[in-house]
Amino acid sequence: MKSVVIHAEGDVRVEERPVPQLQADDDVLVKVVSSGLCGSDIPRIFAQGAHYYPITLGHEFSGYVESYGTGVTDMQPGDAVACVPLLPCFHCPQCERGYFSLCKQYQFVGSRSEGGNAEYVVVKRANLFRLPSDMPIEDGALIEPITVGLHAFHLAQGCEGKNVIIVGAGTIGLLALQCARELGARSVTAIDINPQKLELAKALGATYTCNSREMTAADIQNALSDVQFEQLILETAGTPQTVSLAIDIAGPRAQLALVGTLHHDLTLQARTFGLILRKELTLLGSWMNYSAPWPGEEWETAARLLSEKRLQLSPLIAHRGDAESFAEAVKALNGAPMQGKILLQLS
Repeated sequence: MKSVVIHAEGDVRVEERPVPQLQADDDVLVKVVSSGLCGSDIPRIFAQGAHYYPITLGHEFSGYVESYGTGVTDMQPGDAVACVPLLPCFHCPQCERGYFSLCKQYQFVGSRSEGGNAEYVVVKRANLFRLPSDMPIEDGALIEPITVGLHAFHLAQGCEGKNVIIVGAGTIGLLALQCARELGARSVTAIDINPQKLELAKALGATYTCNSREMTAADIQNALSDVQFEQLILETAGTPQTVSLAIDIAGPRAQLALVGTLHHDLTLQARTFGLILRKELTLLGSWMNYSAPWPGEEWETAARLLSEKRLQLSPLIAHRGDAESFAEAVKALNGAPMQGKILLQLS
């Protein structure tokens, strides 16, 4: 089978490898159809962030069940599935409370074990989510990133009736924007420094857009004066500047969900920290995308929105191609952020 393999920092190769074999009763062999590159994969490829070499990455994938171990009783060959990449222990105090994202004894497909950037992959039954029959199989590769924003909504007790503000109009942010629109948000605002991304946000249903390169925090607050209350802000860019900006622009008693992962130290000015107190903000750390019962309502909601064709995915995709073109697109990043989703299409 073809596999896109990382051998060292920046060393991306397409190789022929044996089809993996079932080893345990709860193993499932999946024939991969589509697999997406995640922003978290970039440091694994270019910044020595991989747990081991060589490794096949890929935790955002969909495909069809090929075969399974004797302990799997609820699947059939040909079932359409998407990867649920986290494998918690299910037994620790966090897991027993349904806090699966907080398990400290977890495994993770495409990071701590082989992933879906290959024609076939073996995963545990718990790592698969059955897709609705009326959903295009390729769309299943986007379920995992959709659930990231939905998990933040879950932690915030929903977005219905709230004025949702997305700071960072990348793939995660624009998927969250569309979900908020479809799940009853009163308004949805996108904030970014890229005018093309803001135009796309408008096309995807944003009520307001703000260019934070051209507008100060005060300018943005003034522009959003009509939606200053009942705010739910999702910071998805993961930079010190955007975290500080989110605090600056937040309205009274806003909820601020921190979704983006920081790769640089964050130092808050005393004034900025004071705003958290003086505006009585609620800060929510949002880590991964799971809740009880496993894998969580986030996955059911994402599947429903996709099967009902309420989310636009095509405008978010920058590249879709076979193993060779996927590998070239990945190498061309050279460690820079993606400007749209890069997808591996296998069959």
